[in-house]
Amino acid sequence: MLKVHGFAVSNYHNMVRMALMEKGAAFEVVDAFPAQEEGFLARSPMGKVPVLETPDGFIAETSVILEYIEELVPGPRLLPADPFARARVREAMKMIELYIELPVRRLFPGVLMGGSNPEQTVQEVDPVLRRGVAALARVLDCRSFVMGEALTLADIVAVFTFPIAAMVTRKVYGRDLLESFPELASVLASLSERPTVKLLDAESRAGMEAFQARLRKRG
Repeated sequence: MLKVHGFAVSNYHNMVRMALMEKGAAFEVVDAFPAQEEGFLARSPMGKVPVLETPDGFIAETSVILEYIEELVPGPRLLPADPFARARVREAMKMIELYIELPVRRLFPGVLMGGSNPEQTVQEVDPVLRRGVAALARVLDCRSFVMGEALTLADIVAVFTFPIAAMVTRKVYGRDLLESFPELASVLASLSERPTVKLLDAESRAGMEAFQARLRKRG
């Protein structure tokens, strides 16, 4: 049986869990936090989560795990059959990661971790996010889902990236991240009502206090 190593507050961990749940797959969750101990590095070379434990060994890096799940696990397709459409979904996933998730993560210390954000970082991140949203508006096909009429891996990445990114931008910049892209905001609102998303969001909220306490103890 597949085992997902990670913790409920991690949006990347929840992307992997949602993919498995949408496929109807049987899997186990193993509580794990990022670590640099040799035992953990043998499973996750950078010491990050999530890590997928398979009968053949361990796989790290969320995008790779998601593609492995799509190839291995029966159930509803999460990537289109057409090669060009499949590439467009992957393009959207990569753009969300590079131009939304990673830049906004630079602001986590002052919003989620009890620290502060240097003013230089605050100033650097804002134009990157604005440009990222504008670029995605040219790529996404927001209808029932972010790439048209079928749920794909791009929806899974989006629904666990944009809500937290929007919360951060409201706190740091006092503005709505998606004010210029209401079509995406509408799709995300619809996705938030899916049973899988509601369950994972509830578990994430329930685990936030313990996660922040862990950070304070380490700090």
